[in-house]
Amino acid sequence: MHILIIEDNPDIIANLYAYLEPNGYTLDVARSGTAGLRAATTASYDAIVLDLSLPGTDGLDVCRLLRQQYHLSTPVLMLTARDTVQDKVSGFAAGADDYLVKPYSLPELDARLKALLRRARNEHVQNSLQFAELKLDPSLGQASRDGKILELTPTAYKILLALLRVAPRILTRDELVRQVWGDNQPDSDALRTHIHSLRRVLDKPFAYPMLLTLPAVGYRLVTADETKTDT
Repeated sequence: MHILIIEDNPDIIANLYAYLEPNGYTLDVARSGTAGLRAATTASYDAIVLDLSLPGTDGLDVCRLLRQQYHLSTPVLMLTARDTVQDKVSGFAAGADDYLVKPYSLPELDARLKALLRRARNEHVQNSLQFAELKLDPSLGQASRDGKILELTPTAYKILLALLRVAPRILTRDELVRQVWGDNQPDSDALRTHIHSLRRVLDKPFAYPMLLTLPAVGYRLVTADETKTDT
């Protein structure tokens, strides 16, 4: 479970690391609203823990921008000292999925994060995904491009699902490996082999390639207008 913490208080950050990391979370931290926006939109996270009183960009604005400008669906848990009903209404209106008032219980925070992750995974299973002419229906375990069913291996399907969830954003190599294999990471050539298998089905029979490699960074899906020759 990969969590982004957007928080500027070092004591709170230390407490979150001390409690959540031993419980199996991988944590990244951004200490301002601007840094949080950048992190949330350039990497893939299972959930975001967001403070409201941040330097740079206020937490409400961060959440609003993630939802309205970047169309990011990552679950957001607001963690803040603002405790009035109106504060909570404003938080949910900005796009928060949950709201926890300081001081808080760390076991409760853990439970709320797990609930958000379960809900997000259920939504991913139920909802079809589409990017340009590429479609994937998790309920059927089936993907198609331009109406043609793609005959994918189970691993190639998982890779495509992970890429579609964040398209057109970049999915780093490490994050893709984590989403496909979890903690049981394969040898160094396995991802390359499965990417080649996916390209053979996803790109080769069609007019242009959709799977773009960014050397030393990761992968992303592109449209015809974005196609580059170096894939």
